[in-house]
Amino acid sequence: MAYLPSIFGDNLMDDFFGDWDRSFFRNYRPAVHTERTNLMRTDIKETETGFDLDVELPGYKKEDLSLELNGGYLNISAEKKSSNEEKDAEGRIIRRERYSGSMKRSFYVGEDITEEDIKARFEDGILKLHVPKKVVEEQIPEKKYISIEG
Repeated sequence: MAYLPSIFGDNLMDDFFGDWDRSFFRNYRPAVHTERTNLMRTDIKETETGFDLDVELPGYKKEDLSLELNGGYLNISAEKKSSNEEKDAEGRIIRRERYSGSMKRSFYVGEDITEEDIKARFEDGILKLHVPKKVVEEQIPEKKYISIEG
């Protein structure tokens, strides 16, 4: 399976065709790709000042990533497109592969967090984020008195 993109697991053909000792048509079952749930694995660690997130994005570049803060949710998206073509000595194509894929994940960080609060860097296929804890000070309601006439 050396020529398949890394998005596919080692057992792609087994998942698609079923058991090899039985006929494909007799043993047809839909492919189940449990490997896809392992995409964008994230480690979250709470510190005194906030939360550190390490998001695994192997094979992606910084340009492939997008971070957005919307309604208290931090949305991480990664999109990748690649093409690989091999030709023989006469210039004939002997292999052509194309891959296109995207992933998205959201984390609720609170509505008091702004884009300036979140620190992000990308190194060695890992997106490192620091989301600070914001202590929202409860405002003591001001007492309002009603005057009594009479």
